[in-house]
Amino acid sequence: MTTNDPATKGPQFVYATYIKATPEQLWQALTDPSFTERYWGVALRSEWKKGSAITWEVAGVTIADPEQVVLAADEPRRLAFTWHTITPEFGAAVGAPDDELAAMAAEGRSSVAFEIEPLKDMVKLTVIHSGFEEGSTVLAGVTDGWPGVMASLKTLLETGEPLVFS
Repeated sequence: MTTNDPATKGPQFVYATYIKATPEQLWQALTDPSFTERYWGVALRSEWKKGSAITWEVAGVTIADPEQVVLAADEPRRLAFTWHTITPEFGAAVGAPDDELAAMAAEGRSSVAFEIEPLKDMVKLTVIHSGFEEGSTVLAGVTDGWPGVMASLKTLLETGEPLVFS
């Protein structure tokens, strides 16, 4: 996938999956905090309009920052937003080692985009997480994290139950 967005320069994570759902169902799954919490463990709260703030609630921690914003909201085709601020509270809640947390917090802010393409009775969902520098610790984390999140999302939409990772 090509784009003129400068945030996509440098290393990025790209992942595509096919889900038996409508674009509208997938949009809801990406934007409804009660839905995101079921498959991701993160409640994302926003008005989902370009420029709107996003508050992340994960593992009992609320992460609010004016730089956490919606970059694009073309319902039900494309959603993009800046990644959350890495805080000490977030690190403690998810059990991140101090050195890893410090490396993540020192990085510039990345962004993630969800491209939704209808295909007969299913959708193709492409996740593009970009804006990383070489050697990014956040990139390493999302590379490990996104496949599980997307598998859980797909499973929830197709079966009614998310995957459970222990």
